[in-house]
Amino acid sequence: MPKPPPGPERCLTWQEGGATRQAAWRSEAGRPVPADVQLADDQMTADAAYRLASAGTALLWRGDYQNARQLLQALARRLDRAPRKAASAGVAPGATFYRHRQAQGRRARVLGLLVMEVDGDYGINLRRAPDLRAACGEAWGPPDGQPCVVALTELLGLVGAHEWRKKGVEVPALGPPPANRIHAHYGVFSPVRGEYLDLIAKAALPAAAALAWDIGTGTGVIAAVLARRGVARVVATDLNPRALACARDNIQRLGLQGQVEIFEADLFPAGTAPLIVCNPPWLPGKPNSPLEHAVYDPESRMLRGFVGGLRERLAPGGEGWLVLSDLAEHLGLRSRDELLALFDAGGLVIRERLDVRPRHPKAADASDPLAAARGREITSLWRLAAVT
Repeated sequence: MPKPPPGPERCLTWQEGGATRQAAWRSEAGRPVPADVQLADDQMTADAAYRLASAGTALLWRGDYQNARQLLQALARRLDRAPRKAASAGVAPGATFYRHRQAQGRRARVLGLLVMEVDGDYGINLRRAPDLRAACGEAWGPPDGQPCVVALTELLGLVGAHEWRKKGVEVPALGPPPANRIHAHYGVFSPVRGEYLDLIAKAALPAAAALAWDIGTGTGVIAAVLARRGVARVVATDLNPRALACARDNIQRLGLQGQVEIFEADLFPAGTAPLIVCNPPWLPGKPNSPLEHAVYDPESRMLRGFVGGLRERLAPGGEGWLVLSDLAEHLGLRSRDELLALFDAGGLVIRERLDVRPRHPKAADASDPLAAARGREITSLWRLAAVT
């Protein structure tokens, strides 16, 4: 059954051909419907587009699709050249971080105002437009016959996610290829940082770990690593419907559906377990896009929920494995003392801490505004147990 048309508060309205037109406004990032809309085509210069978008005007593209991509790149170059406050000695790392986030937010807002109309079957009626129906269908579900307007940046994100989903990411902790690839769905963070999975692959399992829980499973990669290590039964939980579908897909691809069960839950399932693993978002802060929910945890909700509820969920002699980067500490967003205080308040003791340095490209990128903090980052697996 087709979905009912969106209310006027979620529709974009514009003037075209002497008539008023309207279409649903679709924004995965939850951005508000632009109040001002101007038609744009191949005749619009990048400077004019930059002035309009910077002022909050949406540019509804009516020209060649590939030219729109070039315009988006030109807008990005202008944003990257825009004057920024230089970091100076004595500036707190937290201030540098928040300045960086503000710049990222402005960049996303401006680029997100170059928008396109998508037909009710997910087709795009523009010259040289590719067929994005498969990518849109994967992310949005079956078409409902209603046209919508979406940012070009989000359309390109759909395409990128579609390609990554087909290709997958090799995860050495799952064993040798070819049966070691994880396929991330749109809006689900891909396990491109493999070092934390190496920690999970080598940490000593509790003696009675025939059962393990994977809290906030995402792609299902941690559950899969535990199953491949010989844990007879793994229960994986998540709240995100896309993550649940993604995890089920990956577990089936890997042939582990006999060992891994996936449930919708806010953190813990019912009962207790001898091993409970959680890799929460590493930075306290507000996410600005679906993918950022895997990186930013408002007020450290998931971290606090896991640590605070772990003791009562552990079976006697069991362990909780918390996988966490210390980047937040180097950015001044959370101190080590605050983390240790959470353990104490939760009635937990530290049995062991395994550390690894990140290997991802940003860790060695001197041009990154957060390079100083990233250069000191360490990812740890904290083996926690209940105070006896």
